[in-house]
Amino acid sequence: MNPTNFSDFLTEPLSQNSGFFFRKGELLEKGVTPYQTYEVWDTPEMGKLFRLDGYFMTSERDEFFYHENIIHPALISHTNPKNVLIIGGGDGGSADEIFKHPTIERVVMVELDKAVIDLSRKFLQAIHHGSLDDPRLEILIEDGLTYVREIGPKKGELFDLIVLDLTDPIGPAAELYSSEFMADCKAVLHPEGLFTLHIGSPVFEPERVTDLFKNLTGVFTIVAPYFVYIPLYGTIWGMACASDLTDPRKITSAEVDERIRQRKISDLQYYNGATHEAVFALPGYIKKNLRNL
Repeated sequence: MNPTNFSDFLTEPLSQNSGFFFRKGELLEKGVTPYQTYEVWDTPEMGKLFRLDGYFMTSERDEFFYHENIIHPALISHTNPKNVLIIGGGDGGSADEIFKHPTIERVVMVELDKAVIDLSRKFLQAIHHGSLDDPRLEILIEDGLTYVREIGPKKGELFDLIVLDLTDPIGPAAELYSSEFMADCKAVLHPEGLFTLHIGSPVFEPERVTDLFKNLTGVFTIVAPYFVYIPLYGTIWGMACASDLTDPRKITSAEVDERIRQRKISDLQYYNGATHEAVFALPGYIKKNLRNL
């Protein structure tokens, strides 16, 4: 490989001074929707790989790093989760993990761009495993902000978990990371419900991590940040679980494994009791960055 010739590689910046790449492989489809550009590649390293506006979203071979960790720490911490709201999540990976919990009765997915769901059905079966066609899933093609602020309250909707499974907080998604929207989400959560999202890289985007953490602590009584290495994102990646009554850090490794056993959850490639405890153990530089810990 000639390291100065990147024409055969998909690249993504981590900051103004750094980035990473994967060999392209075969382009399966690309195009433009009313909201964003998209590409689907079949790559030698990550299998089928999905990008939006030039940013890596998900891939067949590493999706479990992200999806298992954004879903299970919250759902395992809830004693009887039934109703879940996903804002975004059109690749179906989050829904697939949610449906592994047998108490789940209904999942509402609010996805702005129908093309993402169509592409996922066409190319990303290995990520959603048919969850996009599960009868418990209600897919709404609309703005998540509008749903949470207007439609959900009118219907009297209350959820046990709300997941923001979105692109980064830039462009159309930016307002959905605001403290105002987080407060709107809290208003449609059950008292013991949880709210989870990704908050960026503490190495390359420390200010973003700090700002989102502050937004969360201004809305929720309990905010538990945690960090996982995501191969497709090229770095350690932050997530957070917030609630007023339920703290995922209070459940022990043994309790997590017992709930996994009781719920007969299988096909986990990352998450277990030990990893549940481990992700909440924060290194000193992250604690310093978050300042409030």
